[in-house]
Amino acid sequence: MIQGTGSDVGKSLIVAGLSRAFARRGLRVRPFKPQNMSNNAAVTAEGGEIGRAQALQARAACVAPSVHMNPVLLKPQSETGSQVVVQGRRVGTAKAREYQAWKPRLLSAVLDSFDHLRAEADLVLVEGAGSASEVNLRAGDIANMGFARASGTPVVLLGDIDRGGVIASLVGTKAVLDPDDAAMIRGFLVNRFRGDPSLFADGMALIAARTGWAALGLIPHFPEAARLPAEDVLGLKGSVRPSARPGARVIAVPVLPRIANFDDLDPLRAEPGVSVVLVEPGRPLPAEADLVLLPGSKTTIADLIAFRAEGWDIDLAAHVRRGGRVLGLCGGYQMLGRRIEDPHGIEGEVRAVDGLGLLDVVTVMTPDKRLAAVTGASLPDETPFCGYEMHLGETRGPDAARPLLRFADGRPDGAVSADGRVCGTYVHGLFADDRQRALWLERLGTSSAGEAYEAGIDAVLDRLAEHLERHVACDALLALAAG
Repeated sequence: MIQGTGSDVGKSLIVAGLSRAFARRGLRVRPFKPQNMSNNAAVTAEGGEIGRAQALQARAACVAPSVHMNPVLLKPQSETGSQVVVQGRRVGTAKAREYQAWKPRLLSAVLDSFDHLRAEADLVLVEGAGSASEVNLRAGDIANMGFARASGTPVVLLGDIDRGGVIASLVGTKAVLDPDDAAMIRGFLVNRFRGDPSLFADGMALIAARTGWAALGLIPHFPEAARLPAEDVLGLKGSVRPSARPGARVIAVPVLPRIANFDDLDPLRAEPGVSVVLVEPGRPLPAEADLVLLPGSKTTIADLIAFRAEGWDIDLAAHVRRGGRVLGLCGGYQMLGRRIEDPHGIEGEVRAVDGLGLLDVVTVMTPDKRLAAVTGASLPDETPFCGYEMHLGETRGPDAARPLLRFADGRPDGAVSADGRVCGTYVHGLFADDRQRALWLERLGTSSAGEAYEAGIDAVLDRLAEHLERHVACDALLALAAG
């Protein structure tokens, strides 16, 4: 199990890289994260959902993603509350304090999923959540030491030297942990090192001496990690760019408070002829935008209210008057309609709100969630696509009579305005399909670089695996797992 001294120290990346490294050795590898918190989710073969990071790790391990790889997924809906997904299915919502009482009941589902993976694998690589030293939340823990103790899984602690204080964070973790928890840790890794590694040799030795843990690797910074999908919004906001590259086609994306499935943007950001401008609160939508893309949202009504509070509705109306294009993805599609109704209060207390009125459709939120991989073609050009659906709600109206896409089973999806410049779809992953990305860039008056996006992700995972094989004591990790 890879636990971290804090959030965003690189746990997800290291598990992905090790998954590919050990899979390349011929082992049957399965990634596992007992509890994840993210609005960036993926659809599994069983028709459930898990964190996007675990789907990437499954890909690294060369297996299909499964609900058992992330048995508890928390999808934040507010500052203090989240939707709770257990083994791929939504079971309810809970405030942060309420959730603490849920955790002991959820441990059985976590251990059930872990046993399921162990039965089919030579090696299970487990990712912890947040910080191993959050001793104030230790009671009932299912994400870090609580899981490690319950399952008897040895732990390797990961620290991030790039943020500073890595010696104190690793040694300090040993100091605050209960001795029985600390005994689960058998070694440590230091991530994101820059410069001459010999300069930190004494640091590695000091940590080992103070903790009694084995030094298992000093991992240099891996710049290509930026090409892999980010686990949560921290990775997205770290790349917010306030202005466009000169000469590029501009795609403006408002960063909503509960933005979801934002890896939809990654293939566009990789295109040299495109500048994806992520617009943070407090900034206007850029007037030079060729396309305004409204992304997915975990809480569509609340994010629409936030969108209006920023004045972005005024900016968007001006963009449309200038002849600009607009595309809404999932929650963004729902916002573009005349009205959104939530009669069951699925998203919260607000039961209805006027939409932006750029598409003549109305959305009604329904309890049943659509989770499915899909294929089909866009209309009227019949360009093939593959992607996935992950949404609540049904959208109907006159503009839906002009669907954007048609699924392979004949069902229509999405809507297009009468002038063809505003459209929406429920399909995620559209731009990861090279054919669709090329089509959309052509509509914007530019062209794709022609690189195969999905093949590029696999190439980065291969290089990450090679990077970790060079700098991590992988044989020692296998020996720990063998027990």
